[in-house]
Amino acid sequence: MSRFKNTIAVITGAGSGIGEMAATRLANEGAKLILVSRTASKLERVADKINESLKEQAAAIFPADVTNESDVNELGQFVRREYGDLHVLVNNAGESGQSSILELGSEEWDQIQKTNTKSVFLVSKTLGKLMAEASDTESRDRSIVNVASLSGHKAGAKIPHYSASKAAVINFTKALAAELAQYGIRSNSVSPGFVETPLTEEGLKNQKVEEAIKRNTALGRVGRPEEIANIIAFIASSEASYMTGSDVLVDGGWLIT
Repeated sequence: MSRFKNTIAVITGAGSGIGEMAATRLANEGAKLILVSRTASKLERVADKINESLKEQAAAIFPADVTNESDVNELGQFVRREYGDLHVLVNNAGESGQSSILELGSEEWDQIQKTNTKSVFLVSKTLGKLMAEASDTESRDRSIVNVASLSGHKAGAKIPHYSASKAAVINFTKALAAELAQYGIRSNSVSPGFVETPLTEEGLKNQKVEEAIKRNTALGRVGRPEEIANIIAFIASSEASYMTGSDVLVDGGWLIT
C-alpha cells in the first residue's frame, strides 16, 4: 500500500516502542518523516533502520524536548523551512511512574502532566498552525493522532498522575477536533491497553503482573507495538477521512472482561 505517498509526517516519541513502529509503518507506505525525541542516538537508530530498508531516504531526525516551548518552536521552524507543509502529526511522547495519591509528590505529578499533556498541547498548537496555513493553498486530508491510554478510561492502580494525564489527552483531542475541523484537519486519539514497550518493560518482567494482564484481557495476551501502529496508520490516512473527535480503544478486550 502507499496511503502516505506525498505525505509529510511528524512523530514524537519516535525513538522506540509505538512511535518507532508507527514511523516504520508510515515510511513503508510512502511518508516522509521527521522523527522527534529527546535522545538523538535513539532517533538515529530508528532513522537508519527505516532508510536502509527503502530505496530513498524517508526519515529525518529532530532531537527536541517537546515539553519545552522553545524546542517546539524550533521544530515548527524546521518543518516549515525544510518541508513547507505538514499532513500528519502523531503525538506519542509520554512517560509514567508509580505512586499512591497520598504519597505522590507534586514534582512527580507535574512531570507526568508536562510530558503527557503539555507536550500534546504545545506540539499540536505549533504544528497545527502550519497545517492550518497550508490548508489554504492545498486542500487535502490532514490528521493529528494523539496517543492516549486505556488508563484514560479506567484509572490504573498507583498511576493516578498517568491516568489523569491520559484522560486529559482524550478530551483535549476532542477540543482540537472541534477547533481545527474548519481547516480540514482531523484529530483523533488512540488508547492502547497493555503493550510491550519500554514504558511497560519493567512491569512485564514480573510474571504475576503478566499473568494478571492475560487473565483480565479478553484476547488473553499483551499487545504488540506494531498492532497499535496499524491503528495509528489507519486513523492518520485518508481512509478515515470522516472520522474526527474520536478515541479508539485498543485494549485486547480489557474493559469487557
